[in-house]
Order: sequence, then structure tokens, then C-alpha cells
Amino acid sequence: MKYLDDSIELLRRMVRVPSPSFEEAAVVDLISNALRDWGVPHSVDRGNILAVSEGFDPARPTLALDAHIDTVPPCEGYSFDPFDPGADPAVVRGLGSNDDGGSVAAMVSVFRALRSEPLPFNLLLTLCCEEERSGPDGAAWVYAPDGLLSSRGMLPRWAIVGEPTGLRAATSERGLLVLDGEAHGVAGHAARGEGVNALYIALDDIAALRAHRFGRVSPVMGEVRLSVTQIQAGTAHNVVPDSCRFVVDVRPTELYSPEELLTELQGLCRSTLVPRRMGNRSSASFPGSPLVRTVEALGIPVFSSPTTSDWMRMGCDAVKLGPGESSRSHRPDEYVTRDEIAGAIKMYTDIIMNLYGNIVE
Repeated sequence: MKYLDDSIELLRRMVRVPSPSFEEAAVVDLISNALRDWGVPHSVDRGNILAVSEGFDPARPTLALDAHIDTVPPCEGYSFDPFDPGADPAVVRGLGSNDDGGSVAAMVSVFRALRSEPLPFNLLLTLCCEEERSGPDGAAWVYAPDGLLSSRGMLPRWAIVGEPTGLRAATSERGLLVLDGEAHGVAGHAARGEGVNALYIALDDIAALRAHRFGRVSPVMGEVRLSVTQIQAGTAHNVVPDSCRFVVDVRPTELYSPEELLTELQGLCRSTLVPRRMGNRSSASFPGSPLVRTVEALGIPVFSSPTTSDWMRMGCDAVKLGPGESSRSHRPDEYVTRDEIAGAIKMYTDIIMNLYGNIVE
């Protein structure tokens, strides 16, 4: 398969370079130098790498291949050095190999192979930073209405978002709303039964949140999911706590905005709920999407993804598809296989070569 070996070697080199969100400069240099050595013109803007196909014509529609180049920090429990890709020719292991290096490797390979082909649309490669932390200089800026692509007349009509999906095409993905809750009470001595126990207030609110069911059920994603994941209170065994903090993880569907969810949940609680961010919305392929028609015609399985990605920043029709498995991400002993990357290269190529026949203007 053309360029597969090059991309596998690039991925091994990427694993060796720490690239947590906001600290991607070294891996950006690595990828940029590789593209330069391969004769692929590109630009680097605020830590994002952008390359366009030859003969780019703003009058034609554009398809973007998008993946992210940052990682989370290494977690505990690795049985090997997380920055060691290993020597097995069939597997690339290590931090970022699965999320999202496998997609980067596959998309770079496909872009190199097709950037000079006479396609009926432009081809765009965007390798973005800060995805894991939803930073302001990554896809949020690249795809913004007044951002990088817009300023160059390159906003895409379609995008394939590279993420580890088990080589299935996600036609929707849940959003993310994180709420910091705080219950307020009055401190007192536990032995004398004084005060107002903020922990009890928080527990009542948590019970109400746990029991709550949202009225709108998505035909694609099902119910909104909610979990309380952290709680903290108290300074000593004999002091009634005057404050209790907890964290609520909410995974919205396309039927609710973050604002609606916050209003509904705050109505259940005496505690104050403060959102960390309101922009991590749910995403879904457009009705009648030619991308969805194409993947279905190719026999690629479709599903709804429980995880977020740069898709939420794009504002265009998209599907999420890539090598590896989401279950390997953010866990010890991360890895992706050579066969998975080869499979993604074939799928990306097949989608690109068959997309035009599924476009209905």
C-alpha cells in the first residue's frame, strides 16, 4: 500500500515525542519536517498543520481530512515506557498511538497519494492541536467562521474526522457538559448537632440528579447520560461541613443545548451548578448526507459515538472514522496495529473516490 511504511515510521517517531495539549511544538516540527521531506507543501499556524491539494479552486467544494496531534498526559499503570513505540512491525504502541496518531498516519498517507489527483472537489488536510483540552487555538480557531480556513476561503463542505472508531463510521457523537456543583451550609460542632450539613444537601441533590430522566430521547443516541463523578467535603471528623463540592459529567444528545440542560438540572438542585464550558455540543451528520450514503454503499458499519472530538467545531457535514479503538484511549498500554492503519487508508481512499457519485445538489 502506497506510503504505508512511511506513515508507520512517522507514527513511531511521533510516539517518542511528548505532545500533551498546549505543548505540541516538538511534534508539529516532526510532522512538518516529514511533510517537507516528502515534498508536501503546507503551513503551520498556531500549532496546526494545513495542507491543500494541488490546483485548489475556491469555486469547488472541499473535503477535509482532520485529525489531532496532541495527547493526554501519560496515565499510571503502563507496563512499558509510554514513549517507546516498540519494535513489533505489526503494532505501534505507546501514548498517542491509538488516539490519535493512527488517524494522523493514515490521513497523511491518503493525502500524499491523492493530493495531485484530478478530483471533482478540493482535498484538505488539517492536523490540529489542543483537541484533548478543547483549546482556543486548535480546531476551535481553524474551523471558526472568522478563523484560519475562512480567512483563506477554504471552509470545507464535508469532513472526515479521524478518531479511533474501530473502522466504523460515527454519524453522530455526544457532546460534553461538565458541571461543578457546590452545596452551601453552616459549620457547627458535630457533637452538639449544630449547623446545616452541606454534605447532606449535596447528597440529596445527587440523588435527584441520579433519578432524573430527560424527556427528549434521541432516535440516534438515546437518552442524555449523566454521572456524578467526584465529591469533596469536610475538614475534620467533628465539624459539620459548610461546603460540599461535586462534579457532574453530562453527555448530551443532539436534542438538547447545554443551556437547556443547565437550566433543567439547576431546577432540581439547591446546590449551585456552574458549567466549565458551554461549547462542547453534540454533533451529527447532515440529513441526506452524501458522506453517510457513501459509507453505507461501501458497507462500512455506522454507529453513534459516545465521545466528543473536533467535529463539534466544524459546522459542516461530517463522519468520524479511524483506526484503533476508543476503549484503548486514555488508558495504559495504548496501541494501534498496522492492519488497522492500512484498513483506514483503504476506507478513506474509497470514500474520497466514491463521494462525488453520492452528492445530490
